[in-house]
Amino acid sequence: MEHHKASNGMSEAQVAEALSAAREGDPEAWGQLYRQYAPAIFRFCRRAMPTREDAEDATADIFIKVHEKLGQYDSSRPFGAWLYRVAGNHCWDMLRRRRIRQDLETGDVDSMPLAHPDPGQLDRLLAESTSQQVRAALEKLPARARVALLLRYYSDMSYDDVADTLGVRRTFVGVLLLRARHQLREILAASGGETLVQSSGGGKP
Repeated sequence: MEHHKASNGMSEAQVAEALSAAREGDPEAWGQLYRQYAPAIFRFCRRAMPTREDAEDATADIFIKVHEKLGQYDSSRPFGAWLYRVAGNHCWDMLRRRRIRQDLETGDVDSMPLAHPDPGQLDRLLAESTSQQVRAALEKLPARARVALLLRYYSDMSYDDVADTLGVRRTFVGVLLLRARHQLREILAASGGETLVQSSGGGKP
């Protein structure tokens, strides 16, 4: 997915150069990195958190954490992937501290339909960052299901990384994502969004 790639004028080499300078305490280099990645991280947080104000606070806190942990960053890994992992952990910690209900993720797996929407459809839905309908549907999902979807499809995390972030078994991640996709589709259908689901395509399975 494009979210892990440098964009808006900064090449991967420029990102690496800015990271090196930022580690040495260069505020302008850190400002470049912030301008590069903050809009996408805010969009991620806006989908994960209940309100815009929560998303703004989370974004600010995430970049403070990232700045403090630059010395721990492994430059052999994509910076964007590491940044989204920090963001996912932070948002999940915030939601968990608020004790948001998670009952729907732990129900009877046997009650789930076997067929499920093409994951590419969901990838397409999440790419509709200006769609109030999709955002409203995501906000109706239980917290853990919503964060799992965002980590897997928006920030392109592996099942292992999603499991580690949410503190669940890897085998449960597939169940969680399957249930969440069904819930999202049902919510969109109930709100008149079935045509959007049917017309969405592409993306990575």
